[in-house]
Amino acid sequence: MEHIEEYNSKRKFHKWYNKNYKKLLLIPLILFILAIGILTSSYYSTGEFLEKDITLTGGTSITVLTQDTNINLEEFSEYLNGKIDEFTLRELSDFGSGKQKAVIIETISELAKAKPIIEEFLGYPLDSENSSIESTGSSLGESFYKQLQIAILISFIFMALIVFFIFRNFVPSFAVVISAFADIVMTLGFMNLIGMKLSSAGITAILMIIGYSVDSDIMLTNRLLKQHGSINKNLWGAFKTGITMNITSLIALTVALVIIQSFSVVLQQIFTILLIGLGFDVLNTWITNVSILKWHLESKGHE
Repeated sequence: MEHIEEYNSKRKFHKWYNKNYKKLLLIPLILFILAIGILTSSYYSTGEFLEKDITLTGGTSITVLTQDTNINLEEFSEYLNGKIDEFTLRELSDFGSGKQKAVIIETISELAKAKPIIEEFLGYPLDSENSSIESTGSSLGESFYKQLQIAILISFIFMALIVFFIFRNFVPSFAVVISAFADIVMTLGFMNLIGMKLSSAGITAILMIIGYSVDSDIMLTNRLLKQHGSINKNLWGAFKTGITMNITSLIALTVALVIIQSFSVVLQQIFTILLIGLGFDVLNTWITNVSILKWHLESKGHE
């Protein structure tokens, strides 16, 4: 009896899906348009699609190890206000106890200006034992940013060429490329929405998203184009494999993010962007790519 009910449920779902899969394309399409709107609005307001941190704009980052002391961020912020230019404060704490381990000060001010002011508040000099300092010139940061943009563009172009070479069919190849492109645009739009600044580490994460997206999309496209059987049967087999990969990756990233968020800002941004990007990849792989492929195969007479 249970098998009959399960069979009937699957049959009803397949009937509903076959009828509505084209309409489902509206979901990623709306999200894609919203992401484009957010990025465009930011560009017209600030001249940039995304706000960049000091690794890309230039500036100073000082990490003060608090050890046995505890810095009051509110008092620290009030003290720095007006003394140094455009700064942010972040606290790093121990994952287990929640105890403060360090405070990160990021500012567009040069090191020669920012360091004495911070030392004045702390009451002791900063050295290699109680702090770490990173300083990037504005011209160097801007040059590095342009090089990273070129790296993303080149990687995307080569990815598209390889996909077209593998399948040698415009529609399936287009589905893979547009899904990967939508992953990036939606991720950047969401980052902008939550006010996340883009860093060099963040661009590394975006490059990783491109690779992961193409991996799952190529697996799906291969299953649907090259395996015998009905479209829905091949699709269901690809879905079970792909969604297992997706869920495993999302769980691993979530656990990693929880563990490292208290002591590594770089890894925190990488894992956060990957988590956002892979979340959108689930949507674009199993709605955008699947719907385009199913539509294409049905138009060719496949069932």
